Amino acid sequence: MTEKYTMIDFRNVVHKRAAPPNCDSTLQIEAVYAEQGESKGIWQVDDQFLNGIGVAMGGFLTSAADIMMAYAIATKLDEQQSFASIDIHTTFHRPVKTGQVLVSAKVERIGKKVAYVVAELVQNDKTVASAVSSIMILENE
Repeated sequence: MTEKYTMIDFRNVVHKRAAPPNCDSTLQIEAVYAEQGESKGIWQVDDQFLNGIGVAMGGFLTSAADIMMAYAIATKLDEQQSFASIDIHTTFHRPVKTGQVLVSAKVERIGKKVAYVVAELVQNDKTVASAVSSIMILENE
């Protein structure tokens, strides 16, 4: 069974006091910052993420954004809360090649039940994709 992370666990991953969730390792993304509703991560894109025309498949970009949005929202919730994406929309601005992609996320609005989070993916100082997500805030039982 996969371990369930608490909001503190996400912060501990950033500070290297806990191992990242499996999805982070699989995607080769490292969370390097998460504070006050913002997060940053570095995604290492290699050949396994490329499609048949030599650029990263869009679903992987969306996954990278979703992962960093999780770190951003985790900084705004307490230990009695959790979250789940309701909706995610990604806009692709230019192709992603192999190399590093900086993924930043920010909680734009947060209510009692839903948060609105945005992300930006940048490669070689150019925005390659942006994403917006509605995230359901859950109360742990």
